[in-house]
Amino acid sequence: MQSVTLIVSRIPADQMEGDVEVKIGVQHAAREITFESNATPDELAAQITAATAKGTLLTLVDEKGRQILVPGDRIAYVEIGVVEGRRVGFGAI
Repeated sequence: MQSVTLIVSRIPADQMEGDVEVKIGVQHAAREITFESNATPDELAAQITAATAKGTLLTLVDEKGRQILVPGDRIAYVEIGVVEGRRVGFGAI
């Protein structure tokens, strides 16, 4: 059984209903998988924990309905957090 780092950002209660950003690092892959999901952080964490514990295929759905499939035994780390608004312009005002 491998150990996986699961990082869940503290998400304020008023932002729990919006999209959640998910980043999955896969062993022996140069790039991480990044997508947005309509699922809650708790739902995502439960699915990821189950797939990594059993070494089964992790199946997640992004905000557009596309499926993301990742072998549970190849997951290196996962970050789950709130989608930040897109910033435009230079500097902070």
